[in-house]
Amino acid sequence: MARSRIEPPKRQGLTEPSLDDLLASIRACTLCRDNPLGPPLPVTPRPVLQLDPRARILVAGQAPGTRVHASGQPFTDPSGIRLREWMGINETVFYDPACVAVVPMGFCFPGQDAKGGDLPPRRECALKWHNRLFTAFQKPDLTLAVGLHAVRYHIALRGHPDLNGPALGPMVENWRAILDATDVMPMPHPSWRNNHWLKKNPWFGLELLPELRRRVALILKKQGREVHKGGAAV
Repeated sequence: MARSRIEPPKRQGLTEPSLDDLLASIRACTLCRDNPLGPPLPVTPRPVLQLDPRARILVAGQAPGTRVHASGQPFTDPSGIRLREWMGINETVFYDPACVAVVPMGFCFPGQDAKGGDLPPRRECALKWHNRLFTAFQKPDLTLAVGLHAVRYHIALRGHPDLNGPALGPMVENWRAILDATDVMPMPHPSWRNNHWLKKNPWFGLELLPELRRRVALILKKQGREVHKGGAAV
């Protein structure tokens, strides 16, 4: 059976209460348990996201892992520590929804494969919620698209599917062109599983991360947040 295509939404102004109602519906969602498009969800649905209409930075991830499912808060794991280091901010800023929105492609923990790795995000989330959510949420100044599913969706959302590639690595290598055209920063997942890729691609730390931190600091400064010399926004 052919996969359902996720069409980018048509942007139109919606009121903040509409966004609040939509977020309440997402947090109460049980679709991947009640009407699954794939294998049964291995856990009780617990959608995890962080969103406030004032946020100008969006972290678009893949799906919650086991620790995030347990905490109910995004990136409460070693990957989150590394991601905040990449961004140059501390936990206080990261978990301030007025500064940083976190909207994964899959809202619930999808389970693990036979090797212990997390499965891909559930299709149900994007098909039912994402177009509506990103119509209601004003386009942020910077989107960190973390992982292949997020990169492809958010590049297409901004009308540039031509910048999508067959694999994540080449798209991250093309980060300057993608960022200039879309305000989307394509990123590998900050998991330890990508340590080998990071070691083989030193330009990521030498070129991409300084630009990421510069843009994050500039956006936060406009919101009254300062980034100290040590690199952490407070």
